[in-house]
Amino acid sequence: MRPPPHILVVNGIKVHQPVFVLAAPHSGAGLVARALKRSPGFHVTMGKATVSHVARAFARRPSIAGRGMGATRVLRDAMAESWRILPDACRRCPAPCREAGGVTGAGPCASAGSVTRFGDASPDLLYSATVLLQAFPDARFVQLIRDGRDVAADMMADPEALAWFRPAMLTDETEFPNPFLGVNSGEHRERWKAMPTAGKCALRWRSAVRLSASLRRELPREQLLTLRYEDVAASFADTAEQLTAFLGTRVSRIALYGGNAPRVGVWRSRLRGADAELVAKVAREELTRLGYA
Repeated sequence: MRPPPHILVVNGIKVHQPVFVLAAPHSGAGLVARALKRSPGFHVTMGKATVSHVARAFARRPSIAGRGMGATRVLRDAMAESWRILPDACRRCPAPCREAGGVTGAGPCASAGSVTRFGDASPDLLYSATVLLQAFPDARFVQLIRDGRDVAADMMADPEALAWFRPAMLTDETEFPNPFLGVNSGEHRERWKAMPTAGKCALRWRSAVRLSASLRRELPREQLLTLRYEDVAASFADTAEQLTAFLGTRVSRIALYGGNAPRVGVWRSRLRGADAELVAKVAREELTRLGYA
Protein backbone atom coordinates (compact mmCIF):
# COMPACT_ATOMS: atom_id res chain seq x y z
CA MET A 1 0.00 0.00 0.00
CA ARG A 2 1.32 3.45 -0.90
CA PRO A 3 2.16 5.88 1.91
CA PRO A 4 -0.20 8.81 2.48
CA PRO A 5 0.46 11.80 0.20
CA HIS A 6 3.13 14.22 1.36
CA ILE A 7 2.56 17.85 0.52
CA LEU A 8 5.82 19.40 -0.65
CA VAL A 9 6.07 23.15 -1.13
CA VAL A 10 9.07 24.70 -2.90
CA ASN A 11 9.43 28.48 -3.13
CA GLY A 12 5.81 28.80 -2.06
CA ILE A 13 4.67 26.48 -4.89
CA LYS A 14 2.94 23.19 -4.15
CA VAL A 15 4.60 20.33 -6.03
CA HIS A 16 1.84 18.70 -8.06
CA GLN A 17 2.37 15.89 -10.57
CA PRO A 18 6.13 16.37 -10.96
CA VAL A 19 7.62 14.98 -14.16
CA PHE A 20 10.61 12.65 -14.19
CA VAL A 21 12.45 11.72 -17.39
CA LEU A 22 14.00 8.25 -17.31
CA ALA A 23 16.34 6.55 -19.77
CA ALA A 24 19.54 4.63 -20.25
CA PRO A 25 22.57 6.83 -20.98
CA HIS A 26 22.52 8.59 -24.37
CA SER A 27 18.91 7.68 -25.06
CA GLY A 28 17.46 11.16 -25.58
CA ALA A 29 16.45 12.12 -22.05
CA GLY A 30 18.27 15.45 -22.38
CA LEU A 31 16.34 16.33 -25.52
CA VAL A 32 12.95 15.81 -23.83
CA ALA A 33 14.13 17.57 -20.67
CA ARG A 34 15.18 20.57 -22.76
CA ALA A 35 11.73 20.78 -24.32
CA LEU A 36 10.06 20.62 -20.91
CA LYS A 37 12.49 23.11 -19.39
CA ARG A 38 11.72 25.65 -22.12
CA SER A 39 7.95 25.17 -21.98
CA PRO A 40 5.73 27.61 -20.05
CA GLY A 41 5.28 26.80 -16.37
CA PHE A 42 7.95 24.10 -16.12
CA HIS A 43 10.98 24.14 -13.85
CA VAL A 44 13.08 21.09 -14.77
CA THR A 45 16.49 20.32 -13.32
CA MET A 46 19.16 18.05 -14.78
CA GLY A 47 22.07 16.53 -12.92
CA LYS A 48 22.24 18.90 -9.96
CA ALA A 49 24.58 17.50 -7.33
CA THR A 50 21.93 17.13 -4.62
CA VAL A 51 19.94 14.74 -6.82
CA SER A 52 22.76 13.05 -8.71
CA HIS A 53 24.54 11.92 -5.54
CA VAL A 54 21.38 10.30 -4.20
CA ALA A 55 20.31 8.77 -7.54
CA ARG A 56 23.71 7.21 -8.13
CA ALA A 57 23.92 5.92 -4.58
CA PHE A 58 20.56 4.17 -5.09
CA ALA A 59 21.70 2.90 -8.50
CA ARG A 60 24.93 1.37 -7.24
CA ARG A 61 23.47 0.00 -3.99
CA PRO A 62 19.86 -1.04 -4.62
CA SER A 63 19.33 -2.03 -0.98
CA ILE A 64 19.46 1.65 0.03
CA ALA A 65 16.34 2.32 -2.03
CA GLY A 66 14.54 -0.41 -0.12
CA ARG A 67 14.90 1.24 3.28
CA GLY A 68 11.29 2.40 3.49
CA MET A 69 10.39 5.97 4.28
CA GLY A 70 13.99 6.89 5.04
CA ALA A 71 14.96 6.53 1.38
CA THR A 72 11.79 8.32 0.33
CA ARG A 73 12.54 11.32 2.54
CA VAL A 74 16.13 11.53 1.33
CA LEU A 75 15.09 11.60 -2.31
CA ARG A 76 12.21 14.01 -1.71
CA ASP A 77 14.50 16.37 0.19
CA ALA A 78 17.10 16.16 -2.60
CA MET A 79 14.47 17.11 -5.17
CA ALA A 80 13.19 19.97 -3.03
CA GLU A 81 16.70 21.38 -2.70
CA SER A 82 17.33 21.00 -6.44
CA TRP A 83 14.09 22.80 -7.33
CA ARG A 84 14.69 25.82 -5.10
CA ILE A 85 14.75 28.99 -7.18
CA LEU A 86 17.48 31.26 -5.86
CA PRO A 87 19.32 34.20 -7.47
CA ASP A 88 22.53 32.21 -7.94
CA ALA A 89 21.08 28.68 -8.15
CA CYS A 90 22.07 28.15 -11.78
CA ARG A 91 25.73 28.82 -11.01
CA ARG A 92 25.82 25.39 -9.35
CA CYS A 93 24.08 23.61 -12.24
CA PRO A 94 26.02 21.37 -14.63
CA ALA A 95 26.56 22.64 -18.17
CA PRO A 96 23.80 20.49 -19.80
CA CYS A 97 21.20 21.93 -17.41
CA ARG A 98 22.33 25.50 -18.05
CA GLU A 99 22.33 24.99 -21.81
CA ALA A 100 18.88 23.38 -21.75
CA GLY A 101 17.52 26.40 -19.91
CA GLY A 102 19.28 28.88 -22.16
CA VAL A 103 21.13 30.34 -19.18
CA THR A 104 23.92 32.71 -20.19
CA GLY A 105 24.19 35.02 -17.19
CA ALA A 106 24.06 34.73 -13.43
CA GLY A 107 20.31 34.73 -12.99
CA PRO A 108 18.05 31.70 -12.40
CA CYS A 109 16.50 29.80 -15.32
CA ALA A 110 12.98 30.11 -13.88
CA SER A 111 10.86 32.61 -12.01
CA ALA A 112 8.94 31.43 -8.96
CA GLY A 113 5.96 33.46 -10.06
CA SER A 114 5.65 31.56 -13.35
CA VAL A 115 6.32 27.97 -12.22
CA THR A 116 3.41 25.53 -12.04
CA ARG A 117 5.16 22.18 -12.62
CA PHE A 118 8.45 20.72 -11.46
CA GLY A 119 10.53 17.99 -13.02
CA ASP A 120 13.92 16.33 -13.12
CA ALA A 121 15.90 14.50 -15.79
CA SER A 122 19.11 13.69 -13.95
CA PRO A 123 21.25 10.84 -15.30
CA ASP A 124 20.55 7.43 -13.76
CA LEU A 125 17.21 8.52 -12.31
CA LEU A 126 15.72 5.34 -13.78
CA TYR A 127 17.13 3.31 -10.90
CA SER A 128 15.20 5.43 -8.38
CA ALA A 129 11.82 5.16 -10.11
CA THR A 130 10.14 3.11 -7.38
CA VAL A 131 11.34 5.48 -4.66
CA LEU A 132 10.24 8.49 -6.71
CA LEU A 133 6.76 6.98 -6.94
CA GLN A 134 6.68 6.55 -3.17
CA ALA A 135 7.90 10.10 -2.65
CA PHE A 136 5.53 11.58 -5.24
CA PRO A 137 2.52 9.25 -5.72
CA ASP A 138 1.02 11.56 -8.36
CA ALA A 139 4.24 11.79 -10.39
CA ARG A 140 4.33 11.48 -14.16
CA PHE A 141 7.14 9.51 -15.77
CA VAL A 142 8.44 9.85 -19.33
CA GLN A 143 10.86 7.11 -20.32
CA LEU A 144 12.84 6.84 -23.55
CA ILE A 145 14.07 3.74 -25.34
CA ARG A 146 16.81 3.94 -27.99
CA ASP A 147 18.53 1.30 -30.11
CA GLY A 148 21.10 -0.31 -27.82
CA ARG A 149 23.70 -0.34 -30.58
CA ASP A 150 23.48 3.44 -30.94
CA VAL A 151 23.59 3.79 -27.17
CA ALA A 152 26.74 1.65 -26.97
CA ALA A 153 28.41 3.67 -29.73
CA ASP A 154 27.71 6.96 -27.95
CA MET A 155 28.72 5.61 -24.55
CA MET A 156 32.05 4.45 -25.94
CA ALA A 157 32.77 8.03 -27.02
CA ASP A 158 31.81 9.50 -23.63
CA PRO A 159 34.61 9.62 -21.01
CA GLU A 160 32.11 10.15 -18.18
CA ALA A 161 30.17 7.02 -19.14
CA LEU A 162 33.36 5.01 -19.53
CA ALA A 163 34.52 6.00 -16.05
CA TRP A 164 31.88 3.67 -14.58
CA PHE A 165 33.44 0.67 -16.32
CA ARG A 166 36.74 0.67 -14.46
CA PRO A 167 37.48 -2.75 -12.88
CA ALA A 168 37.44 -1.10 -9.45
CA MET A 169 33.72 -0.44 -9.84
CA LEU A 170 33.03 -4.07 -8.93
CA THR A 171 34.48 -4.75 -5.49
CA ASP A 172 33.79 -7.26 -2.73
CA GLU A 173 31.26 -4.77 -1.33
CA THR A 174 29.26 -4.51 -4.55
CA GLU A 175 25.64 -5.62 -4.28
CA PHE A 176 24.17 -8.16 -6.67
CA PRO A 177 22.15 -8.20 -8.76
CA ASN A 178 23.49 -4.82 -9.88
CA PRO A 179 21.14 -3.23 -12.44
CA PHE A 180 23.37 -0.17 -12.78
CA LEU A 181 26.16 -2.16 -14.44
CA GLY A 182 23.96 -5.01 -15.64
CA VAL A 183 25.73 -7.70 -13.62
CA ASN A 184 23.42 -10.25 -12.00
CA SER A 185 25.77 -12.21 -9.78
CA GLY A 186 29.07 -11.91 -7.97
CA GLU A 187 30.17 -15.00 -9.87
CA HIS A 188 30.27 -12.86 -13.00
CA ARG A 189 32.55 -10.22 -11.48
CA GLU A 190 35.77 -11.34 -13.18
CA ARG A 191 34.04 -11.97 -16.50
CA TRP A 192 32.70 -8.41 -16.39
CA LYS A 193 36.13 -6.96 -15.61
CA ALA A 194 37.65 -8.80 -18.59
CA MET A 195 34.82 -7.93 -20.98
CA PRO A 196 35.53 -5.36 -23.73
CA THR A 197 33.96 -1.94 -23.24
CA ALA A 198 31.34 -2.56 -25.93
CA GLY A 199 30.02 -5.53 -23.96
CA LYS A 200 29.82 -3.52 -20.75
CA CYS A 201 27.86 -0.79 -22.55
CA ALA A 202 25.48 -3.43 -23.90
CA LEU A 203 24.99 -4.91 -20.44
CA ARG A 204 24.14 -1.52 -19.01
CA TRP A 205 21.64 -0.79 -21.79
CA ARG A 206 20.10 -4.26 -21.48
CA SER A 207 19.56 -3.83 -17.76
CA ALA A 208 18.08 -0.35 -18.22
CA VAL A 209 15.51 -1.45 -20.80
CA ARG A 210 14.53 -4.37 -18.59
CA LEU A 211 13.83 -1.90 -15.80
CA SER A 212 11.83 0.18 -18.25
CA ALA A 213 9.77 -2.87 -19.20
CA SER A 214 9.05 -3.51 -15.52
CA LEU A 215 7.78 0.04 -15.13
CA ARG A 216 5.44 -0.43 -18.09
CA ARG A 217 3.93 -3.44 -16.33
CA GLU A 218 3.66 -1.79 -12.93
CA LEU A 219 2.58 1.80 -13.57
CA PRO A 220 -0.86 2.85 -14.84
CA ARG A 221 -0.98 4.38 -18.31
CA GLU A 222 -1.90 7.80 -16.94
CA GLN A 223 1.42 7.95 -15.07
CA LEU A 224 3.88 6.56 -17.61
CA LEU A 225 4.62 7.53 -21.20
CA THR A 226 7.19 5.50 -23.11
CA LEU A 227 8.79 7.14 -26.15
CA ARG A 228 10.88 5.37 -28.74
CA TYR A 229 13.79 7.69 -29.50
CA GLU A 230 13.71 6.90 -33.21
CA ASP A 231 10.09 8.09 -33.32
CA VAL A 232 11.04 11.28 -31.46
CA ALA A 233 13.78 12.03 -33.97
CA ALA A 234 11.44 11.29 -36.88
CA SER A 235 8.77 13.77 -35.76
CA PHE A 236 9.41 16.36 -33.08
CA ALA A 237 5.93 17.78 -33.66
CA ASP A 238 4.24 14.45 -32.91
CA THR A 239 6.39 14.02 -29.80
CA ALA A 240 5.44 17.46 -28.52
CA GLU A 241 1.77 16.59 -29.03
CA GLN A 242 2.18 13.30 -27.14
CA LEU A 243 3.91 15.04 -24.25
CA THR A 244 1.31 17.80 -24.15
CA ALA A 245 -1.57 15.30 -24.07
CA PHE A 246 0.12 13.11 -21.45
CA LEU A 247 1.18 15.92 -19.11
CA GLY A 248 -1.83 18.17 -19.60
CA THR A 249 0.53 21.12 -20.08
CA ARG A 250 1.72 22.53 -23.39
CA VAL A 251 5.18 21.35 -24.39
CA SER A 252 7.09 23.41 -26.91
CA ARG A 253 7.93 21.60 -30.15
CA ILE A 254 10.27 24.47 -31.03
CA ALA A 255 12.49 23.44 -28.11
CA LEU A 256 12.60 19.88 -29.43
CA TYR A 257 13.57 21.14 -32.89
CA GLY A 258 16.36 23.21 -31.39
CA GLY A 259 17.93 20.44 -29.37
CA ASN A 260 21.15 18.60 -30.18
CA ALA A 261 19.50 15.30 -31.07
CA PRO A 262 21.65 12.15 -31.17
CA ARG A 263 21.71 10.64 -34.65
CA VAL A 264 19.81 7.47 -35.49
CA GLY A 265 21.87 4.55 -36.79
CA VAL A 266 25.20 6.00 -35.71
CA TRP A 267 26.41 2.53 -34.67
CA ARG A 268 26.80 1.50 -38.32
CA SER A 269 29.72 3.85 -38.81
CA ARG A 270 31.15 3.94 -35.29
CA LEU A 271 31.04 0.39 -33.95
CA ARG A 272 33.86 -1.79 -35.25
CA GLY A 273 32.99 -5.29 -36.45
CA ALA A 274 33.95 -7.12 -33.25
CA ASP A 275 32.26 -4.50 -31.04
CA ALA A 276 29.07 -4.57 -33.12
CA GLU A 277 28.98 -8.35 -32.89
CA LEU A 278 29.50 -8.29 -29.13
CA VAL A 279 26.75 -5.72 -28.53
CA ALA A 280 24.37 -7.72 -30.70
CA LYS A 281 25.23 -10.90 -28.81
CA VAL A 282 24.89 -9.46 -25.30
CA ALA A 283 21.69 -7.54 -26.00
CA ARG A 284 20.14 -9.81 -28.63
CA GLU A 285 16.99 -10.65 -26.66
CA GLU A 286 16.12 -7.01 -25.89
CA LEU A 287 17.11 -5.74 -29.35
CA THR A 288 14.78 -8.33 -30.87
CA ARG A 289 11.93 -7.71 -28.45
CA LEU A 290 12.08 -3.97 -29.15
CA GLY A 291 12.26 -4.43 -32.93
CA TYR A 292 15.84 -3.29 -33.41
CA ALA A 293 17.16 -6.62 -34.71
